[in-house]
Amino acid sequence: MKTLLIALNLLAFLVMPVAAFAQQSLLSDPEIYEKKHFQEQCTKAEFSDAFVTRQDINNDGLIDAVVNEGELTCDGEKGPGCNDDGCTYNFYLQVAEGGYFMIATAQIYGYDFVQRFGNMVLAMKMHPRFCDRPDADPTKEQCTVTARVRGTKFVTISKK
Repeated sequence: MKTLLIALNLLAFLVMPVAAFAQQSLLSDPEIYEKKHFQEQCTKAEFSDAFVTRQDINNDGLIDAVVNEGELTCDGEKGPGCNDDGCTYNFYLQVAEGGYFMIATAQIYGYDFVQRFGNMVLAMKMHPRFCDRPDADPTKEQCTVTARVRGTKFVTISKK
């Protein structure tokens, strides 16, 4: 009986992460979702054309979305969540079944989408401390973290 109970607990432990992932709800459109969120947070929310960029970030042929909260003006303040580390960027992947889910959030200065070794990768401009330079002045030098989106994970390729 004790062995059966242990086996059932082990099975439940292994199945729970899969069940949690399956329960994550998909968004029909991250732009609508994000704009609605800020329209509820701000008395007056304004969004520039660069608030959402649509591009394939994981090389699967589906158009994903990147939201740059620095392109939000909330009650007259542009990029209210931006600080010395940059602005918040939310990365959403589109799935073949329809809909999007958020893969990552990063506090960065910006990014370039470049081709390396036949794959498109994100070269994210970040505070120098993310490249092990904690005393560097971010106004004079930055850190570039290059990452590839593989499946549903960011995989760091290099830090400069």
